[in-house]
Amino acid sequence: MRRGRRLAVDVGDARIGVASCDPDGILATPVETVPGRDVPAAHRRLRQIVEEYEPIEVILGLPRSLGGGEGPAAAKVRDFAQVFARSIAPVPVRLVDERMTTVTAAQGMRASGVKSKKGRSVIDQAAAVVILQNALESERASGNPPGEGVEVVV
Repeated sequence: MRRGRRLAVDVGDARIGVASCDPDGILATPVETVPGRDVPAAHRRLRQIVEEYEPIEVILGLPRSLGGGEGPAAAKVRDFAQVFARSIAPVPVRLVDERMTTVTAAQGMRASGVKSKKGRSVIDQAAAVVILQNALESERASGNPPGEGVEVVV
């Protein structure tokens, strides 16, 4: 397992959830929810978070269908990842499968007593935590970085 902090980003149309882990890659925790409607402002805030946390990599959740295919939402995240990767280079960006992470996050929040109306503001952070925790477990099990790297096209 590589040592170093990682950030995970759950990209949505309205909100973008961000999570981080400790340098040993043991525990993922929520960081913040970035408003997503103003994309340039979202990129600026995410760059600030990357500068503050100094991660060894940033992991973006890639929304795939249950069958594993990619639709318009995945294409949107791939475009977002390309622009984001250019803006934070040389910090690498990786895409990992995020199927069911929002559902898992919502179930966990409901189980802990968070009401759905109140939970909207943090559901994206919780989904980013699930994405990051899954990525950490994948790396721990395989010994390889999770998902696929985003090639920076200039």
